[in-house]
Amino acid sequence: MGLRLVVAIFGNFLLIAGLVVVGFRLFAQYHARGRWAKNISGLLAGCGMMLLAFALMITPRNAQVVSLIANTQAYMVFLIASNVLLLGAIAAYGVITYWRPGRLSLERTIEQDQQSGLPHVP
Repeated sequence: MGLRLVVAIFGNFLLIAGLVVVGFRLFAQYHARGRWAKNISGLLAGCGMMLLAFALMITPRNAQVVSLIANTQAYMVFLIASNVLLLGAIAAYGVITYWRPGRLSLERTIEQDQQSGLPHVP
């Protein structure tokens, strides 16, 4: 094996390990907080990162051990699933961000309605 190939394989495995670590950290952060609405983007991003790392690991160039699986184009399923989960995380973040100002406005309106029913004491 040439030096270039060894460096490429080592770099790819470092990238995969980094993606797995980031994915597990995002997944652990989701479980630590326990609130679905706040953490759904973290959960989907964590799952997407783990699937992306797995998809990169099973390509023939990165791992000869699983080249039989990679040659069946199975890695494409994981790449597609990873992209879907990452897009889902982006969409969930957008929805949560969009709904929050509306919810705060509704809470302000409810507060004002409650205060208007109270007598004014100088």
